[in-house]
Amino acid sequence: MKIIGFSIGRPVTIIMLMTAMLLFGTIAFSRLPINLLPDITYPTLTVRTEYVGAAPNEIENLISEPIEEAVGVVTGVVRVSSVSRPERSDVILEFEWGTNMDFASLNVREKIDLLNLPQAAEKPILLRFDPSLDPILRIALSGNESLTALRIMAEEEIKRELEALEGVAAVKISGGLEEEIHVELDESRLASLGIPITQVATRLEQENVNLAGGTIKDGETEYLVRILNEFQAVDEIGDIIVGQVNTVPILLSDVASVTKSHKERKLSARINSRESIEIAIYKEAGTNTIQVGRVVKDRLDSVRETVTGLTSGVNLEVVFDQSIFIQQSVDEVLKTAMYGGILAILVLYLFLRSSSSLIIGVSIPISVVTTFFFLYAFDVSLNIMSLGGLALGVGMLVDNSIVVLEGIDRHRRRGGDQPVAERVRLGASEVGQAVVAATLTTVCVFVPIVFVEGIAGQLFRDLALAVTFSLIVATLVAVTLIPVISSILHRDREVLPVGGDEPSAQDPTTVMGKVRSVIGTVWNVFSSGLGYVVTGVFYLVRWVLFTAWGLVRVLLWPAGWVFDRIFPIIRRAYPPFLRWALANRVLTLFTGTALLAGSLYVVPTIGIELIPQMSQGEFFVNVKLPVGTPLPATEDALNRMSEIARDYPEVSTVYVLAGTMGQSGGNAGEERENIGQLHIRLEPGLRGAAEEGVMNRLRDSFAPIPGIEAPEFARPALFSFKNPVEVEVSGYNLTRLTEVSEELAAEMSTVPGLTDVKASMEGGNPEVQILFDRRKLANLGLNLGTVTQIVQNKVQGNVATELTRRDRKIDIRVWAEDETRLSLDAIRRLVVNPEGTVPVPLAAVAEVRVAQGPSEIRRVNQQRVAIVSAGLTGRSLGDAAEDIQGIIDGFMLPIDFVVGIKGQNEEMQVAFASLQFAILLSIFLVYLVMASQFESLLHPFVIMFTFPFSIIGVIATLVLTGQTISVVVLIGVIMLCGIVVNNAIVLVDYINQLRRRGTELQEAIVEAAQTRLWPIMMTTATTVLGLLPMAIGVGEGAELRAPMAITVIGGLIAGTMVTLVLVPLIYMTIESAMASVYGLFTRTAGQPVSQEVVEA
Repeated sequence: MKIIGFSIGRPVTIIMLMTAMLLFGTIAFSRLPINLLPDITYPTLTVRTEYVGAAPNEIENLISEPIEEAVGVVTGVVRVSSVSRPERSDVILEFEWGTNMDFASLNVREKIDLLNLPQAAEKPILLRFDPSLDPILRIALSGNESLTALRIMAEEEIKRELEALEGVAAVKISGGLEEEIHVELDESRLASLGIPITQVATRLEQENVNLAGGTIKDGETEYLVRILNEFQAVDEIGDIIVGQVNTVPILLSDVASVTKSHKERKLSARINSRESIEIAIYKEAGTNTIQVGRVVKDRLDSVRETVTGLTSGVNLEVVFDQSIFIQQSVDEVLKTAMYGGILAILVLYLFLRSSSSLIIGVSIPISVVTTFFFLYAFDVSLNIMSLGGLALGVGMLVDNSIVVLEGIDRHRRRGGDQPVAERVRLGASEVGQAVVAATLTTVCVFVPIVFVEGIAGQLFRDLALAVTFSLIVATLVAVTLIPVISSILHRDREVLPVGGDEPSAQDPTTVMGKVRSVIGTVWNVFSSGLGYVVTGVFYLVRWVLFTAWGLVRVLLWPAGWVFDRIFPIIRRAYPPFLRWALANRVLTLFTGTALLAGSLYVVPTIGIELIPQMSQGEFFVNVKLPVGTPLPATEDALNRMSEIARDYPEVSTVYVLAGTMGQSGGNAGEERENIGQLHIRLEPGLRGAAEEGVMNRLRDSFAPIPGIEAPEFARPALFSFKNPVEVEVSGYNLTRLTEVSEELAAEMSTVPGLTDVKASMEGGNPEVQILFDRRKLANLGLNLGTVTQIVQNKVQGNVATELTRRDRKIDIRVWAEDETRLSLDAIRRLVVNPEGTVPVPLAAVAEVRVAQGPSEIRRVNQQRVAIVSAGLTGRSLGDAAEDIQGIIDGFMLPIDFVVGIKGQNEEMQVAFASLQFAILLSIFLVYLVMASQFESLLHPFVIMFTFPFSIIGVIATLVLTGQTISVVVLIGVIMLCGIVVNNAIVLVDYINQLRRRGTELQEAIVEAAQTRLWPIMMTTATTVLGLLPMAIGVGEGAELRAPMAITVIGGLIAGTMVTLVLVPLIYMTIESAMASVYGLFTRTAGQPVSQEVVEA
């Protein structure tokens, strides 16, 4: 290869190139954003519409159905579902993976804007699910001050301080008491004066204005005219005139009381039983989560000292800090990569017992650091997947260098008259093309990731790029820097030319000639000096490394002693064993086939799941009480649960939200007075089994609490917003839908592994239904629309205007006094004709009754559905889905009812189908690369046998380690397609070289296998030990990394055995068969059949 000769001839150039690569990689590393996960674009949109006072039936008919019909025709939509709850409609659109969600949002918005929704409904808003949109910090503000004062402090002081920080996108405040000014009208007084309630609201809006009055000129000066009439204080509100009676002005204070109060509470927050205000911090897109979190926490320290009130019994406490888990996960991956690299270098020493181990070890830091530059160029953040790709590939980074160095050493030991540099070039060139082909086979398997649908394709893109870049750089190092260093270390002690060819002597006779001579002299001195400096630095680094290496050699002496006793036995036993296998090909092939069949037979017993759950040392408990439960009763139940949880020694913090189930993926959570959530954080270091144990014990402890339904335990959502198990029951009749879903939930409760089984259809909200008698209204001269508006204004109230306080807007709400609206009898007595001479109560023109409506109405593709959901623990998703399908098959359904398994099971099927296609495509691409390398269709076919037999090792390691088959494992299998053939490529390539030299077939096979045994064992050992720290699965985020490493380790070990035994056997079988068929017509003496080999 020309690049090898060029590198050996220009060592300074190559060293400068590697130095530049390290420099650019270091700079890029300092600028890379750090996140937990890659930038995952979920193809989901939620259209949320608020309609205050509307029941689920009205929401379905007036909001959800029109939106469903409008957006269902948007390009790329594959599923439309909706949830109609009291006062809220959520229409969820699921698009094809890969859809441009920005354009999809524009198309959806265009369709929605054409709708004629009820005037009282709020404008629909679009929400997108994205875990990166979750707050990175949740801060609790609590103390001795009132909840109103705490809320004001959070909004006016703390929010302003934190939003000004670089990287902070928004600060959202929730909980506490939000200020509101109440204008409570005396209905009897208004009626006696003939003033309608709408007039009061209108006068408030008219009086509270600041207007521009234009401009005037006075001489040379131009003045702006401003009308300043906004309310400056609450006392001013009562002084406005709302009407006149007999020319006597009626003040607002004559017919109403004006008081400072707060909005009706819909949610509350508590930390360790102390009521608090939640301050959620959201970061800007593309920023470093760890850095933003650190900046915010630093500012909190100064806020505690500067904000008035925080020093007098008011506390700021960080409840949730995403940056901690991200930092721990990133640190853990970096440590895993570092430990893997160290183990790879140490095992190299056991094989080589020379400074060559350090030569090969150079490829690891150069490859890893340079990869950071390419990650930065391709806009890839540092996350557990991209760093996991580096950790996964660290053992493979030395494989090519091992093969190159082994070829160099073999030629160098032969001796001869050739210079050291020439022997180095010949040794490296002999394996150069095989090394490039091996790299291409590993890299090309990641191309099919483009075709993987679902979350798998989004999640593993960064990993694929990281592995690809690092392997390409490692190959470049193997064919450039490794030959350079080898030639320097083993050359004769002549001085390395650093300045190129000696310039010819010049005898300048002109001014320009003299100038050129001076410049040339200066340049020669400078370049020579630079060369000596570089060489001096090189030898200094070499001395330091060799000194440290001598210390390591002493420490590794016991391991080396054991290695020296075992490996020579393997080396002596391998050739006769291979000869025996070649002589007994049928028996050997039958044994391998039987092992493969046996392993495939075991596959159905291995569990299946979408993605392993990641333990973060914290979890949520979602709680529901009977529909209609007021917020104070919900708070009491949640407080009891909080006290129980706090008694557990493993629990560090309990954060309680009443009235909501929190937020996830950028979507505002469900808000109802009968629901709540406990956010439980464990003591540091408690993960995995310990976390699962706490959850199970808490589930039993919460069971005796009266009134609460089965609590739902869940970990923070990272990949999917659907429940592990969701069964969808569709049918129109709500009553039958409720019955069927509850019966199915009861059946599913018996399935082992399912937890928190519940049906979405539950008891409805108690409603006060008003049915007007149109005849009576007409007889009294009343209009239905006007009467309805009067009732709504008196009961719900009307926000007439706002009072401005610094950056806050305080609503001014006008409504009837509490005693005239807060009971059923009071509503019946409401006067519906305030301007009439004879008051007419509501009961005179309408029937007022109490009834019960549905709590929510769900629809999927314009069909009503009920969802039976469940959690999963101690069992794989695939096994549980099989049991559930058995229940569904035996379930008696009413006519026109349909049941199907959805949720993560549906996502898993899509991802698995895509990955199976990707695996087949990867195998085909590997074959294409090898066929191009060998210029043969047969020899790549021989090498491909390593892949199916490597599955034996994959299945064995999964069974031994208790892992399930998941998306992560299948990605490992895709990687294995490119890795497992590398050793076989080098082996078959050398067999072909020996046969071209005239060696007989069997002797060529045995000699090549014996010669390549050493590098094959080295590359396998370095890759396996490099992956071992990741496979052990210790630390944050290990659940996502370990299955992939275990898959590659098992497959590579089995693949190596296949390479050393079955590949030679199959090669000989095919060549012998071809020789028997074609005989002398297709080959000449000493050449492989069909001459389908490539010069190497």
